[in-house]
Amino acid sequence: MKNRILEILKEKGKTKYWLYIQLGLSYQNFNKIVNNETKSIKFDNLKAICDILECTPNDLFVDYYKK
Repeated sequence: MKNRILEILKEKGKTKYWLYIQLGLSYQNFNKIVNNETKSIKFDNLKAICDILECTPNDLFVDYYKK
């Protein structure tokens, strides 16, 4: 699985920095999530991302093994 956070931000005309400020996470953790460099995301953070981006978890993730 990989997240589509950067794609969704681009679709909405928002920046990575804007989301970082909205979430209030440490930059290190935020950067790992956005750049798909983490193996897990806390449910609280997932909910916050979905709320801020006005999307669902289904919108947020794609199975990169499917072609």
